[in-house]
Amino acid sequence: MVTEAGRAAFPLKLWQKRPGPLALLGSALVGVVLFWLAENFARGPSYFIQILLLGLTTGAVYGLIALGYTLVYGILELINFAHGDVFMLGAMISYWFIADVFHLSASPSVGSLLPAVVLTLLAVMACCALINITIERIAYRPLRHAPRLAPLITAIAASFILEDIALAQTGAGYEALPSNTLPGGKVFSIGGVDYTWDKLIVILITVPVLVGLVWRVQRTRRGTAMRATAQDREAAAMMGINVNRTIAFTFGIAGALAGAAGLLWMLYFTSIRYDSGFQLGLIAFTAAVVGGIGNLSGAVLGGLLIGLIEAFNTGLTWHSPGGNWTESIVFSILILILVFRPEGLLGERTPEGG
Repeated sequence: MVTEAGRAAFPLKLWQKRPGPLALLGSALVGVVLFWLAENFARGPSYFIQILLLGLTTGAVYGLIALGYTLVYGILELINFAHGDVFMLGAMISYWFIADVFHLSASPSVGSLLPAVVLTLLAVMACCALINITIERIAYRPLRHAPRLAPLITAIAASFILEDIALAQTGAGYEALPSNTLPGGKVFSIGGVDYTWDKLIVILITVPVLVGLVWRVQRTRRGTAMRATAQDREAAAMMGINVNRTIAFTFGIAGALAGAAGLLWMLYFTSIRYDSGFQLGLIAFTAAVVGGIGNLSGAVLGGLLIGLIEAFNTGLTWHSPGGNWTESIVFSILILILVFRPEGLLGERTPEGG
């Protein structure tokens, strides 16, 4: 017979608690999903890969928007509900540059497309950064030391103001580019599925932006100031860091990311309207929470996961719930993740206080 002392001296996992019913239920659900994906893959590998690539492309856009949420929350613990509407304005500005400034028509040549996309990207990132910095200066900074409910309500108010500005300028209809604004020719093939230029351009913009952001946060003095301010604002100020400037810089980066996502959305999905930012921003915020809000990698992971969930649920044919259930499935998964792992998939908790 093994005594309690023997158990303490015997460092094996045999003495750990058995998994509870919730953990077993979660494992069973994961198993069902994996079986469903495997069965769909077996029934049509080429079609499955096509849906997979579509989900990854959509998820990359969600990840860019989610990064803005996680940056602001990480430094202020503020849910910036206006961020989705900054993304919407970025898409509107992108439409104006592409359609009215560069006059790109359907199926433009690469020689005319690339300079227009690069210049539009720089312009829309600068515009959205300025919009976000202005929101922080006018709406959030005066409430820096107010109860947390005050800036939260202010963020919702800022969201409605941006929506009304877009509604006044564009009306209630969609701003739409031609469906073939991006070239659709084959770049390479995976499993018999062509990977086309319209998807590759999304990746070509997303990856450098993400790499630049990580480098800026991890390797520069400004990034060090951001991380120090996120950990302890008062201590950062005592060390000579200009906290207000650092927070404004963070909002500027978040706005620039929203602008880049807006351009990608217009190039790939081609249409936007004044209230699109609310729904898409809510999905992106969910992605940030799923991945672990305050964690840059987690925001990207969450965006990719939600993009894949949408694509698989809408596109797969064998026992798929259908597109009408996509949002219910996304938010059900959010609830399950918060139940089993409240800090998100990558497990980074944002510091309290500050």
